[in-house]
Amino acid sequence: MIYQNDLILRAARGENTERTPVWLMRQAGRILKEYRAVREKAGDFKTLVETPALAAEVTIQPVDILGVDAAIIFSDILVVPDAMGCRYEMIEARGPNFPMVVRNMTDLQKIHIADPADLAYVTDAIALTVKQLDGRVPLIGFAGAPWTIFAYMTEGKGSKTFSIAKKLLYTDPKFAHALLEMITTSTIAYLKAQIAAGAAMVQLFDSWAGILSPVQYAEFSSRYIRVICEAITEVPVTVFAKGAFFALEDFTTMSCNTIGLDWNMDPADARKRVGADFTLQGNMDPCLLYAQPEVIQKETEAMLKDFGPHRYIANLGHGVYPDTPVEHVKAFIQTVKSYKH
Repeated sequence: MIYQNDLILRAARGENTERTPVWLMRQAGRILKEYRAVREKAGDFKTLVETPALAAEVTIQPVDILGVDAAIIFSDILVVPDAMGCRYEMIEARGPNFPMVVRNMTDLQKIHIADPADLAYVTDAIALTVKQLDGRVPLIGFAGAPWTIFAYMTEGKGSKTFSIAKKLLYTDPKFAHALLEMITTSTIAYLKAQIAAGAAMVQLFDSWAGILSPVQYAEFSSRYIRVICEAITEVPVTVFAKGAFFALEDFTTMSCNTIGLDWNMDPADARKRVGADFTLQGNMDPCLLYAQPEVIQKETEAMLKDFGPHRYIANLGHGVYPDTPVEHVKAFIQTVKSYKH
């Protein structure tokens, strides 16, 4: 496809760009009153995710309203365990809950490798979004990294420590690897289906990377991210592992294009450790966007200077918080778009 704005794809491929591309994790969400109106119409979160026309509508909203350089399909990382037979529900103000958890070899018999056909609501939403965007900007597809999905499937809900999930890595590593392999196989098929539907690049979210030790991360997370990166050859791949500062060098041995950084990582140090052959993405603290616009401009310009003009995609170091003022988000995006290196 020929895009009117392909900055993000060129940056991911290592090509020089006229300016730094910018998008935000969780840009399609509660910061926008237009999103909240669609969410109310849907009735609940899962209905919104599973209704392609509504998911496409909220995916495109940030492109129209905020002026970002890419759309990211509105969905959830937990659709993969859902399609594997480990159903989740989204409880208002509490987050995800799994009525059934998977914690031993016997439990593995209750689930299966996900069939992309069971995730057709996502791929249908992607196809519809791509059609409606009509080449204005690329669409990003995504999935959760296997360790993060494992954490939810075994814990059964969100957690500060995921101690049940981590305990299994010590007490039953054979089971842990068996489940991680099932998740990995499911994820590869799912991402390939997203690409076939029109996703121009994909991102892996390892949201709970930072709760593992470097040794555990190497055994139970990055080895499976590597398998996924090797399998996805059609489009650029971004790996975003929150808190995994210790794994930057490991990511450079994978066949990904872009490495996402959280706000605890220093741009200059990250570039030194990653080298010149990978694009970096990030890494502004989402809380900056609560500040006044002149502060946002100053801090954003400092970040852009630190990262430099090439092989860089501007973003936050995690998802934008739901109560962030829209005008402050726009100030961040406009600062990136008008900055001259």
